[in-house]
Amino acid sequence: MKKLLSTLLVLGLACQVWAQADLPRVIILATGGTIAGAGASADRAGYTAGKIPIDDLIGTIPSVKKIANISGEQIASVGSQDMTIEIWKKLAIRANEIFANNEADAIVVTHGTDTQEETAYFLDLVIPSDKPVVLTGSMRPATAISADGPKNLYDAITVAIHPDTKGRGVLVSFNEGIFDAREVMKMSTTKTNAFDSPNTGAVGQAYDGRVEYYSNSVREVNPPKPIVLTADTKLPRVDIVYMYADAPADQIDFLISKKVDGLVIAGVGNGNFNKAYMDAVKRAVAAGIIVCRASRAPSGRVVLHDEINDEELGTIVSDDLTPQKARVLLMLALTRSKDKKQLQEAFFTY
Repeated sequence: MKKLLSTLLVLGLACQVWAQADLPRVIILATGGTIAGAGASADRAGYTAGKIPIDDLIGTIPSVKKIANISGEQIASVGSQDMTIEIWKKLAIRANEIFANNEADAIVVTHGTDTQEETAYFLDLVIPSDKPVVLTGSMRPATAISADGPKNLYDAITVAIHPDTKGRGVLVSFNEGIFDAREVMKMSTTKTNAFDSPNTGAVGQAYDGRVEYYSNSVREVNPPKPIVLTADTKLPRVDIVYMYADAPADQIDFLISKKVDGLVIAGVGNGNFNKAYMDAVKRAVAAGIIVCRASRAPSGRVVLHDEINDEELGTIVSDDLTPQKARVLLMLALTRSKDKKQLQEAFFTY
C-alpha cells in the first residue's frame, strides 16, 4: 500500500511538472511605479513609488501560476517621473536578450503611469521580435483600498500569453483596455481608467481572463532593422518646447546655445506657433538643429505644408504623434540620419 501511494505521489508530481512545462513562459521586468508603491495608510492618497519588489507583486496573484510560468527581474525601482534613457536602454537590451536566447515566450513590464506611454513607444521602436511585450501599472499603490495593480498585472499576463498578441508590437494593458504603444496616452491624473488612445481607441479588451481584439495598428511594428542599443549607446539630445499665448522665444534660444540635436515644438492647433517662435525656429534650423512641429492638442495630426510652409521653414511634422512621443522617435531616428526627407518618412512610417 505504501509503495502504491509513493508511486501515485511521484506520478502526481511528474504530471504537475509536465503541466508546468507546457505553460507559456513570461518574464516580468519591473521598474517600480505606483503598482509597486506603498503608503502610510490604506485610505490616503499619499505613497512612495517603487517600494515593493516584483516577487511580492507576483505573490498578490497566485492564480496566475495556473496559466503561465512566471519569473520576475527588477530592472529599476523608480516612480516613472524619474524614468531615464538609461533605464530605457536597460529594458530594451534585456528584452532583446530574452528573446534572442529564447528565455521566455512573452515579457510584461511593470511601470509607473506618468511616462508609461513614452517607454512603451521607445520599446516598440527598438524590439524587432514579434513575441509579445506588454506594459502595465496602476493608479493606486499596492497598500491602498481596492488597489488596481494586481488586476492590471493579471490582465497584462493574460494579454501577453494570448496567441493573437504575437506580432502586434508593444502594447499597454490597463483597466481592462488593450492599447497600441504608439497611440496610447495618459488621459487622467488620478482615475483608474487613466489611459486611452484619442485617435484610434483601444485595440482590444482583457476581461475575466479573456482577451478580445478589435483592430490592428496600421503602422510598422517589430522593425526588422531597429536601432541596436548597447550600454554605451548615447542618444541624441532632443528637447520639447511648449507653445502658449504670447510665448517668448527664450527657451528655444537657450536650447540653441546648448547645441541640442533636435527640438519638438508642442505647438497650438495644427502645430502652429507665434512670430517670436517662428523667428527662433529659423535660428535653430540655421544652427543645424532638426525641428519637428507637433501639437499640444491631444488628438488629430499636424499637417505638412499647411498653415506653415515646412519646406520653406526647414521643419518636419510629427503627424499624429504627441510631442513626448515625437521626441522619442526623433531621438532614435537621428542616430541614423539628419536628412529631413528620411526623418519625415520615419514619422509617417512609425
